[in-house]
Amino acid sequence: MKKELDRLEDARNSISASTPYDVSGRYTLPHHMVTTGFQLDGYRVVRTLGVVRGITVRSRSVVGNIGAAFQTLVGGNITIFTRLCEQTRAEAFDIMVLHASEIGANAIIGARYDATEIMNGVTEVLAYGTAVVVESLPETEAQ
Repeated sequence: MKKELDRLEDARNSISASTPYDVSGRYTLPHHMVTTGFQLDGYRVVRTLGVVRGITVRSRSVVGNIGAAFQTLVGGNITIFTRLCEQTRAEAFDIMVLHASEIGANAIIGARYDATEIMNGVTEVLAYGTAVVVESLPETEAQ
């Protein structure tokens, strides 16, 4: 048990030390194993590994602000900001999944997002959830 706790702590420390993250292809936890619920249909939680998080901080560029200002004149969806928000959330999500993978999770339950404006034009996006190890339920229990 002590050995496993040390391994988990080493993984957590390596995540903190490795920012900024290059998450491409570095995790094995499939995205369909992440849920906002506290259970996954067809699976049973056999171990809880703790809270995992992915954080990214982004700012708007001057060019982006000018483009968005023109889009506000026309009205409707401000696509420049929509793309920025989607990319930022995806990056925070991928970092969270990487964190969970590195500590041995095969699923994340209770996933959430949070965003905070740190200063004018600079926003932090946090994705967080509970890293767990799940196993498939037998066919009779899954129904």
